[in-house]
Amino acid sequence: MFDSFDYGWLNVGSLILGLVAWFIPVVSIVRYKKRKTKFPFVLPLLSMGACAGALWLQISFNNYLVQIQDWTALMDTTSTLNWVSAVLLIVTILLNIVSAMVIHKNIISE
Repeated sequence: MFDSFDYGWLNVGSLILGLVAWFIPVVSIVRYKKRKTKFPFVLPLLSMGACAGALWLQISFNNYLVQIQDWTALMDTTSTLNWVSAVLLIVTILLNIVSAMVIHKNIISE
């Protein structure tokens, strides 16, 4: 089905989704006073969804490396991927916690 698919795009998509996962709560924090929303939980869910998508794309790329039996590439990238995935997940969670606290404080003060 994807015979001509360039699997390198999985890494690009993962990077973009990872940046989106961080961008959404940062914008939410910066613009919390200007935005009046009935559904304050939507943005953190989108952020966590982007984080999950980024991690899934990396898992898919590793699966591709296993399928083509590129063991050298797996051995070279697995430890870095493990570290970067942890950073992505931890920073995304922390940014969403701060965003939720700011939004909650804004809702209570109204």
